Amino acid sequence: MNRTTQLTLAGIVLLILPHTTAQGADWPAWGGADPGRNMVAPEKGLPDSFKPGEKSPNGDGMMPGTTENVRWVTKLGTFICGNPTVAGGRVFVGTDDSTLQGDARLKRSKGGMVWCLDEKSGRTIWRLPVPARPKERLPKDAHYGQQNLGVCSAPTVVGDRAYVVTNSAEIICIDVKGQADGNAGPFRDEGRYIADSKNPPVQLEKTDGDIIWKYDLVDDLGVCPHDVAACSVLVDGDILYCTSANGVNHEHTFCLHPDAPSFIALDARTGKLLATDTEDLGHRMWHCLWSPPTVGVVNGKKLVFFGGGDGICYAFEALTSAPEKPVHFKKVWSYDCVPPRYRDPLGDGKPFNYYIGDKRKKYTTNTNDGTFLGPSEIIASPVFHDGRVYCTIGQDPMHGRGRGLLHCIDASKTGDITQTGCIWKYDGIERTIASVAVSGGLLYTADLAGHVYCLDDKTGAPCWVHDTKSETWATPLVADGKVFVSTTKKLVTLAAGRDKKVLSDVSLGSAGYATPVAANGTLFVCSQSYLWAVQKGSHVAWSRADSPTAARP
Repeated sequence: MNRTTQLTLAGIVLLILPHTTAQGADWPAWGGADPGRNMVAPEKGLPDSFKPGEKSPNGDGMMPGTTENVRWVTKLGTFICGNPTVAGGRVFVGTDDSTLQGDARLKRSKGGMVWCLDEKSGRTIWRLPVPARPKERLPKDAHYGQQNLGVCSAPTVVGDRAYVVTNSAEIICIDVKGQADGNAGPFRDEGRYIADSKNPPVQLEKTDGDIIWKYDLVDDLGVCPHDVAACSVLVDGDILYCTSANGVNHEHTFCLHPDAPSFIALDARTGKLLATDTEDLGHRMWHCLWSPPTVGVVNGKKLVFFGGGDGICYAFEALTSAPEKPVHFKKVWSYDCVPPRYRDPLGDGKPFNYYIGDKRKKYTTNTNDGTFLGPSEIIASPVFHDGRVYCTIGQDPMHGRGRGLLHCIDASKTGDITQTGCIWKYDGIERTIASVAVSGGLLYTADLAGHVYCLDDKTGAPCWVHDTKSETWATPLVADGKVFVSTTKKLVTLAAGRDKKVLSDVSLGSAGYATPVAANGTLFVCSQSYLWAVQKGSHVAWSRADSPTAARP
């Protein structure tokens, strides 16, 4: 029997053998099924560690027999910054469109991609290429040059629809079945959309994505995005909540469109604008709006929580139905997460240069050791759990390390609750773009420098701190008595609990920017280019791009 036949049979046997999957649940949005965005999954039987495999010589997959505890693995792109979500037997993830280079239908690159995979096998069901937004479709002096990162938003799946913020600063609603069941409409111009307006429309195929509606944040809302639009939308019934992606100019000195809304609601069915904020945040923001919103019920009333680019966490009354005409959100409370000593570290009462803390600036006073004190915005999701909101502050990772802060807020207060709503705060953390996971009376989070923190949920007292010695962009995931943390060097797994115990450090071969998620007995882990479905006892005989379990080696 030759080697090719052996590999073919191995792949077929792998597909035939039943996989014992622990009972669990889908993970349909950023934060799973919990609209409070608490990063805790109910899964059981997840492995402490796994072997990701050895890359094949041509770089398109993993070598046969080199993985362990891996059901499938597939190469997706050059950057995977969008956190995966899992629903209805499908895995959804945002990435770039580098794998389409050479596709005869397309004459472009450096755009984004929304990818839909079969949950069991990892095979592609459909892909939606998203063209980069050209300079002529941006406000003059806009700083929007990070579209090479692709789609950085985690898709939100509700029923037969998926919602995502694209690299082109749009909110799109997608048919989860793609073009396999036809072009559902009302949007029917996917051929031109995929090709980009500069090229002839492509001929649609069954493996292309199907857009139902599209809302353009620049054209329809009048914002000026900065770097990349990365908010993961929240869908509550028929209402979709999202930040506007508004940001500062190319020189990072002021917001070009300060009067544009910062926080919006759309009709999830149609994409119609329903509500905007009136906080005048554009005149106070330092950088951009990225924080995914959160919903929670407080004293019988549903509130939506929004982290601002001015460092303030806001609570608005959630919409109970779709109004006929756009309305303004009603603010319930605000909480300033940036204390005076951060806003004015020199204590002279004069405006402080936000960018003096950027490690890349020649004039910076930031030694990049985590001690720099200055203002930060809210980038991570506020997390709602048991009547409390947990909020961290930080800056773009490229700015470097600095002092951060973690707040525990009483969500039952009203008005300016910066003083009255503070339950506790923890200043031992550095700048972060991670949110938190609360489980078993403990809170877990991480900072950009790669420290993982375990705090007492009630008091904020630290139980332990673990230094991964590698930069961390992701939020810790708690599942099956374990804490999973992706870093730019490895996936770190610790035991959940008051005593620190490192279970494994797994090198993924490249940086990991996305948060791991767990669904239906499987851990889904991303490196910069690959996505693994990690399951205890599984073994991949062969894998490569678009053929993870390779019945066709």
